Amino acid sequence: MTGASGDKTSDCVFCDAASRDRDDLVLVRGLSAYVILNLYPYNNGHLMIVPNRHVASLAALTDAEALEMMRLTQDAERALTEAYQPQGINVGVNLGRAAGAGIINHVHVHLVPRWSGDTNFMSVIGEVRVLPEDLGTTAARLRPLFEQLAGARM
Repeated sequence: MTGASGDKTSDCVFCDAASRDRDDLVLVRGLSAYVILNLYPYNNGHLMIVPNRHVASLAALTDAEALEMMRLTQDAERALTEAYQPQGINVGVNLGRAAGAGIINHVHVHLVPRWSGDTNFMSVIGEVRVLPEDLGTTAARLRPLFEQLAGARM
């Protein structure tokens, strides 16, 4: 996988996931973007929408990439709502380290299901995460919903 400048980006976890035929964390693949579970989730169902191409900002996306990422974000909202019935969903993009980006050179959209009184505060004060569901179970719960949503669009 190469970046917009042509540089190899094999050290990018998102480029690695985009180039692999199979990745257990990837829930669905589109033509120019995919949905992947966050390896270090803040809540059950925490996932990300990622372009296949290695670009650092929303402004660097093509119109086709931006459109597909937004459609996948809509599908993610639908799938999370059906699977988890959250009381809210945080949707966000962290551009740059100062904005909180853990991976600064490959733009991605986070979706984090939220409930009143959830344990998200534990990450801040206790440096620990509380998740009653492992990632394999989350993937098994969400993958069929994404496949159904993708099929409905065809």
